[in-house]
Amino acid sequence: MEVSIVIVNYNAAQLVINAIDSVKEHTKGVSFEVIVVDNDSKDGSESLVLAQHPTVKWIQTGYNAGFARANNAGFAVAQGEYILLLNADTLFFDDVLTKAVNRLKADATIAAVGGLQLNADKSPMPYYKNSTLLRRTFYILPFPSLLERLFPEPVFPNQNQTDLLVGAFMLLPKSVVKQTGGFSEDFFMYGEDVEWCGRLAKVGKLCYFEDICFIHLENESPFRRKNTSFVNRFSVQMQVSNLLWIRKQFGVLAYLVIMLHYVSLGLFFYVWKVAVTLLKGKKPFSELTNQLMFLRKVGVLLKFFLPTLFNRKGFYKVSPLDNIDQRFS
Repeated sequence: MEVSIVIVNYNAAQLVINAIDSVKEHTKGVSFEVIVVDNDSKDGSESLVLAQHPTVKWIQTGYNAGFARANNAGFAVAQGEYILLLNADTLFFDDVLTKAVNRLKADATIAAVGGLQLNADKSPMPYYKNSTLLRRTFYILPFPSLLERLFPEPVFPNQNQTDLLVGAFMLLPKSVVKQTGGFSEDFFMYGEDVEWCGRLAKVGKLCYFEDICFIHLENESPFRRKNTSFVNRFSVQMQVSNLLWIRKQFGVLAYLVIMLHYVSLGLFFYVWKVAVTLLKGKKPFSELTNQLMFLRKVGVLLKFFLPTLFNRKGFYKVSPLDNIDQRFS
């Protein structure tokens, strides 16, 4: 067995079926198995998927374990020499898996190969080309030049190299998975692939190649957030996870700086809006929807402050009651 393909499922049976269909249709050059790890779906996923693909290895976590823990469960039973992380909302249109395997075989210094994301019409999908570009987005500032000076982009030996791969398609040797310990199980969702890439980059090169592409139906996902403001563009869970990544990879000071940024911004944002509303001759507290949402989000981040500060082991999952986006969007 050359490749073990691990797909995490949560109430997305048809997406999983379509993804496996495309893998089987286009993969000709390598042998593979498919492992689906289910996070306690309620849509009959197991029977639906196995009816179409009976050879799939089905693992049931018994609860919504998120992305990191579910993938680790798949890694534990993988028999392949290589492991491919593959999102449920992906499609192959050529033998991309064989291309990726050949890249790893040709260069033993590569720890992992990622895939370039395409939209359904095969147009390129924007992505963060390195972790520094991603890190800049966490600061809500109107001064991009300042952020560029504070966080300069890394320089790599060749144009294919990066320090950040998209977790929707990531191929790596099973030996590298074991060497790095897989994902940190402190993460529920988001940030776990970024944090793991930081550790993978210490083992070998992380690379993208122009001929390794796949379709990612991200924009068509029913779980994708829409109609967000600039200040409130991140979900609470995403920010909790991203801050955990910042703490783990960059240390206490980097985490404290960004938390101070959010707290001070929330207070400034609130006072500024009250003042502007008064100058317009309106009631001072009549137009504070965005400001209150941001302050409530900061309040949730503060609930995770001490565990994150001290990098405590745990499950950094936001409770349904703290899902501000669902309650206010």
